[in-house]
Amino acid sequence: MMSQATRKRGRPKGAAQAPATVQALDRALDMLDLLARSNGLTLSEIAEAMDQSPSTVHRLLTTLAGRGMAESDMATQAWHIGPATFRLGSAFMRRSGIVERARPILRALMEDTGETANLGILNGDAVLFVSQVETQETIRAYFPPGTRSPLHASGIGKALLAFGRPAALRALLDGPALQGFTDRTLVTPDALREDLNRIRHRGFSVDDEERSRGMRCVAAPVFDLTGEAVAGISVSGPAHRVGAEHIKTLGAAVMAAAADLTQALGGEPPA
Repeated sequence: MMSQATRKRGRPKGAAQAPATVQALDRALDMLDLLARSNGLTLSEIAEAMDQSPSTVHRLLTTLAGRGMAESDMATQAWHIGPATFRLGSAFMRRSGIVERARPILRALMEDTGETANLGILNGDAVLFVSQVETQETIRAYFPPGTRSPLHASGIGKALLAFGRPAALRALLDGPALQGFTDRTLVTPDALREDLNRIRHRGFSVDDEERSRGMRCVAAPVFDLTGEAVAGISVSGPAHRVGAEHIKTLGAAVMAAAADLTQALGGEPPA
């Protein structure tokens, strides 16, 4: 009697040519990415952007909301990225070590300047604040971890645009019109480019009440070992304390702190 050939175990036929994916999971991750890049979208806007039916989008949003990955604003009916996504991002940041390495540097910066010190990273078309050491002053800036701020209207955002890849600036300017938050916000490409040139020249950026009236921020970029701007450090506070006469001093302090973190990460500024 002929023995039967033993079937080999392994991937299904054709798996090497077309790796299997879970379609619903792909859609959910696409939706999270879409929400992360926006400042809030309605169900119909999400459905249109993803080319999916409203019923499919609603099921996905409900599932994500149940896990804290998405949340809706009852007043505007807009959907946003949820707090649980920050826990996942924090796990990555812990692995990369930047938050831990930045913590003593931020504390020293806060003590040196008397203002709140912040750490932010690029997150799509925005800055994601990942760590902060608050000043003890009664009136102070507050950007809790997980807060996102537009690139063109934040100190760290403009530092990353000035020293980052040109593609990031092109993507921003090729997108929707820049949103104005105060009468000082840089909303035209020419005005933003001019400011970025000044930032490259002096080494630090200034958010001069461009995001919030009465608040100023001074920031500098942090570089990795390839010379790429991967994060930014800033100090922020009320305009009556962060006056024009203090900008140069604060800029020097922020640049020194950013250089310390760059060194701690094994990085170096671009040549």
